[in-house]
Amino acid sequence: MKTYKIYIGGQFPRTESGRYYEVYSKDNKLLANLCLSSKKDFKNAVASASNAWMGWSAKSAYNKGQILYRIAEMLESRSQQFIDELQSMGFSKKNATIEVQESIDQLVYFAGWSDKYQQIFSSVNPVSSPFFNFSVLEPMGVISVIAPENSPLLGLVSLISSIIVGGNTCIILASEKLAISAISFAEVLNTSDLPGGVVNIITGSTKELLTSMANHLEVKAICYTRSDSAEIKLIGEAATLNLKRVVLLNPTNWGRNSELGPYIIKEFQETKTTWHPIEDIGISGNKY
Repeated sequence: MKTYKIYIGGQFPRTESGRYYEVYSKDNKLLANLCLSSKKDFKNAVASASNAWMGWSAKSAYNKGQILYRIAEMLESRSQQFIDELQSMGFSKKNATIEVQESIDQLVYFAGWSDKYQQIFSSVNPVSSPFFNFSVLEPMGVISVIAPENSPLLGLVSLISSIIVGGNTCIILASEKLAISAISFAEVLNTSDLPGGVVNIITGSTKELLTSMANHLEVKAICYTRSDSAEIKLIGEAATLNLKRVVLLNPTNWGRNSELGPYIIKEFQETKTTWHPIEDIGISGNKY
């Protein structure tokens, strides 16, 4: 059976551990082998994401939007492949088609927000002193993500697009049981204009990788999208080691009708406030 590789730094390496696990269909048919990523694989992905961050965050909003549009075009050109893969993992044809179409729509949606979210969330703040006070959003840096277990494509795409449109880079641990479409999406990313290292996708055991994803010092935030209370507690404890931001997301719907909207972009941004002095001019024209 085909063994799907992981995606790190714009390349498709095998896991350094040499391990893999089997993925089965809903009717218990062997579909493929997937890499069982190790902590070393995660560290390699963090290094790639860190190296890519400065260049990616410096790109213009227009350019980032263009790249997201291009990813949407590449995904649309391979939509039938993704529909077939989702069906093999237990989705009905109707639900698989909806999952793929809404994934394309999400990429276009966040591409449109690329040059608009700053106007929505930034502000000029009223202050009672001779200063202008501006608050703007800035990307945090490297984000680690535990992708949704039951939305293997739409949830993954929604997280990736909302994180990178704001200038961040990311490492995503794909759905453990439904990860085939995640690696196929990595092929879409690799054939688009996205620079290597901006998005890194690994597969494997959440239990094995969770602590590393939560306490790595170069990771600025972790996003968790499942509902296991023990895992949430572990993340909270591990993230305190470097005051990492913890983002908990578990919407009922990741698609167009999601309650998250553009606010998910803000979850992975820091607010920077700048004070700038101004000169007051009196009625007579004299400075005072």
